[in-house]
Amino acid sequence: MKIMRLPISELVRLPEGKTLEFKRDVSSPKNILKSLVAFANTAGGVLFIGVEDGTKEIIGVSNPLDEEERLCSLIADSISPRLVPNVELMTVEGKTVLAIEVYLSGSRPHWVRKEGHIDGVYVRLGSTNRKADRELIAELQRSASGISFDEMPMPDLSLEELDLDVAKKRFKGVRELSEEELITLKILIREQGRLVPSTGAMLLFGKQRDFHFPDAWIQCGRFKGMDKAYIFDHTEIHEDLPGSVESVMFFLKKHAFRSADFSDIRRKDVWSIPLTILREALVNAIVHADYSQKGAPIRVSFFDDRIEIENPGILLPGMTIEDVKQGVSRIRNRVIARVFRELDLIEQWGSGFRRILKDAEELGLPQPEIIEIGMRVRFIVYLADSIAVSTETHAGKETSSWPGEQVTEQVTEQVTEQVRSLVICLEDKSLGRREVMQRVGISSRPTFVYDYLKPAIQAGLVEMTQPDSPKSPTQKYRLTAKGRKYLQENRG
Repeated sequence: MKIMRLPISELVRLPEGKTLEFKRDVSSPKNILKSLVAFANTAGGVLFIGVEDGTKEIIGVSNPLDEEERLCSLIADSISPRLVPNVELMTVEGKTVLAIEVYLSGSRPHWVRKEGHIDGVYVRLGSTNRKADRELIAELQRSASGISFDEMPMPDLSLEELDLDVAKKRFKGVRELSEEELITLKILIREQGRLVPSTGAMLLFGKQRDFHFPDAWIQCGRFKGMDKAYIFDHTEIHEDLPGSVESVMFFLKKHAFRSADFSDIRRKDVWSIPLTILREALVNAIVHADYSQKGAPIRVSFFDDRIEIENPGILLPGMTIEDVKQGVSRIRNRVIARVFRELDLIEQWGSGFRRILKDAEELGLPQPEIIEIGMRVRFIVYLADSIAVSTETHAGKETSSWPGEQVTEQVTEQVTEQVRSLVICLEDKSLGRREVMQRVGISSRPTFVYDYLKPAIQAGLVEMTQPDSPKSPTQKYRLTAKGRKYLQENRG
């Protein structure tokens, strides 16, 4: 366990957190048991007895050998399945403290025996213990067995429940969605001699996704000021998960400002919000959301000074915030993640948060934050400058809370500056992806694909030189006749 690699003199000075707790004495054994159960179910941890939490004063334990024996008996008699922690006596400032070290358990979920296998299951959130509900208990069981929620079959459903037209549209130019390919992607699973949709397939492309998973949608809000007292604009996004990425990004762009940078040969769009960081954070939230949880959708909240992206579900067992920052990657939804990877929405496993930190540093932004709050994970992106709501251009939309009604938006954008810059790049000759990205001055492949390439192809302005081999390493892109006509009519 990483935390125990530190000297004991340093450990006792740290604040309590997901993997660390202090107790003055054993006068409240019930709370000690809850913490040990929560450690075993979540990410492991160490509990020190004989240290005052607030002041970090070393109290020590009287009769340490007796207390050690008492604790070991209490743990053995009070926790199920049986938990065998590492209990050590340590000397700090001439006093003896008890250290109880618990590892993430392969037998999870554990529970406090007196409270039962439903009410006695706890998980660790920050420095507190939270009682797990039935959905989280099931998630703990699945994770211990190596099964992801979205890989589970839905045996009562059939292929007709999937909107394959939408799926094929998303995969156009990537791969043909034959039955064999659908099985490879685990969109379809063989169950009792027949092919049925996986849970992930229904989340991605289900015709009645809202019926089967009523919270698998995205709620977007633009708020006035720094809190949620007044919501200025909102939308609810219920489309397929890959398509929802662009819809959320459109909502964010609608409330941002765009200017032009002419310092280079070609014009570059400069947005008042960090689009690459936000796209990465959004994709992360969709891929890592716990869709078995009930009660709230993914939420995107745009404040004057920051944007928060929040998904249901705590971090996977064994994961801490520090692990995420270090680029440790564990996939909660393997089917959804595989589809997003195929569609180039995910660039490289485990690189997301590190790339976000690097981009934020290069843009001169405060370091983004990731926190566990309630039973959710919240990602906070701070803006370089505060963006106040323009009431002149959006009069009459202000309300005082998240709305309950659905708002449908029709996105009717003309050719964007990104598409225009791509068309200009291809004026003289066909170019490969890396050459184009270098010319337009971006380094993120997903940004290039979804902001530049796909819109240009869908608009009929750009085409592949090898349309039958979309992933060929020698693939290049060129202007269509329509693209050349557009360029002639829109010079300058």
